[in-house]
Amino acid sequence: MASRPRRIEPATTPPWVIDLRTLPNNRPRPDSNSIPDPPGFTSSAGGGSKKSKPHSSTTPNTTIDHDTDSLFVKKAWEVALAPAKSIPMNALMMYMSGNTLQIFSIMMTAMLFINPIRALTSVGQTFARFENERTRQRLWVVKLAFVALQIATVALGVWKVNGMGLLPTTRSDWLAWERERTPMEYSAPVWGIPGIQQ
Repeated sequence: MASRPRRIEPATTPPWVIDLRTLPNNRPRPDSNSIPDPPGFTSSAGGGSKKSKPHSSTTPNTTIDHDTDSLFVKKAWEVALAPAKSIPMNALMMYMSGNTLQIFSIMMTAMLFINPIRALTSVGQTFARFENERTRQRLWVVKLAFVALQIATVALGVWKVNGMGLLPTTRSDWLAWERERTPMEYSAPVWGIPGIQQ
């Protein structure tokens, strides 16, 4: 007759095991009013049952607005000063390309005019994301700096065009509009003219 399999008794639970399915009744529950709110959280916005503290309802949001406006102005300055980083590189490229009329130098010079003019026509759109009622006055200086740097880029293009000889800065460039001068008197040699003794 076959023997029955031996039944294994379940091992006893070690003393260091904690059953997390039920909370012990003797565990002290913390008071909800004694726990401070995390940064950026208010009880009224969370909709919880926690009582609102006196300082949380009376604290204004001026500090948050000031920090946000300062961040907007800082980012606007980064956008405004971005053309200043490209001016030395463009100046070096214009100097290295030479003053001869080539397709490369002409295209590089044309880009010195196209990009700044396009940026000058869209100044409002460029800084619209940083502008509100509180930062509108502070952005005037930022916009003026942006416009000044774009004009400096255009001036670099004008210098390059002048070096290539494409600007009419000499008198020989305006000969088509020069009038022929009418002399007040003529001079001729005396020999060969009858009636004049030599």
